Amino acid sequence: MPDSDKTPSTPGSATGPLAHVAQLARGFAMGTADIVPGVSGGTVALVLGIYDRLIGNIRLGARALKRLLTGDFDGAKQTIGEIEWVWLLTLLAGILIAVAALSSVLEKLLDEQPIVMAGLFLGLVVGTIWIAWNLLERVDAVTVAIIVGVGVALFALLGLRSDTEVAEGTAEVVTQPIWIFFLSGALAICAMILPGISGSFILVMIGMYTEVLGAVNDRDIPALGATALGCIVGLAIFSTLLNWLLEHYRNHVIAAMIGLMVGSTRVLWPWPNGTHTTTLSAPADDVVLPIALFFVGAIVVIAVERLSSNVGEMPDSLS
Repeated sequence: MPDSDKTPSTPGSATGPLAHVAQLARGFAMGTADIVPGVSGGTVALVLGIYDRLIGNIRLGARALKRLLTGDFDGAKQTIGEIEWVWLLTLLAGILIAVAALSSVLEKLLDEQPIVMAGLFLGLVVGTIWIAWNLLERVDAVTVAIIVGVGVALFALLGLRSDTEVAEGTAEVVTQPIWIFFLSGALAICAMILPGISGSFILVMIGMYTEVLGAVNDRDIPALGATALGCIVGLAIFSTLLNWLLEHYRNHVIAAMIGLMVGSTRVLWPWPNGTHTTTLSAPADDVVLPIALFFVGAIVVIAVERLSSNVGEMPDSLS
């Protein structure tokens, strides 16, 4: 696609070394958001003014993969040629740099300060719940039933989940089979492309957050490859499904998302041992800092959402 066909006013549409550095910075900001549960990389993309362009390139990629799988090789080649590869890969590089640079820090904090980090993550997710609630077009009996039903079901299911804490002195971090990483990537990428919903939140909810962080820090190529492949397949399949659901059942989809986040508070409750356990107890010992970070997290998410609302609204569909 020639440069003259692109919109000059779109952030990141300029060319040259400085433009690539700026694009790397945008990717780093998105990657930083994506790795923290409760903060959406999609929201950051919206704030930066590149969300529509990003979704447009993702849509082209999904279309190319669909044509390739159906044997339309000429159509796939044409669609692949329409993707802004330099723009997209530079953004992806920034995201990957952020993930590689920050994952070890987060993993260490989760291991050494699980209660404090759980307080922060809980605040981030509660702030996201507030944002999602304001995205509802109406609040009726069906909407409330979906929120309560999904929330209660997930809360109960998380209670059946085994604790995620790795035994002290255990060197092996990655404990799940490869296909679990594949499914985790496919699920998480769906949240990452929606403003307001965090892919890391999905990983926390299904108990794979520390596993994926461990795979990144240990440079576990099979696990990381399976996660990346899951992301690609998830984008190809679920972006179309999400588009259809948002077009026909937008309010119900948002209600289900709220229910998921409400139910996930079980694994994010700081006491007795943060995200390492789904067992619940009353606040004790370390109380002040987790509560303070809870409010900090909620305020940060709401502030980012307010900033994004000055840039644009969540699109009605993904295509």
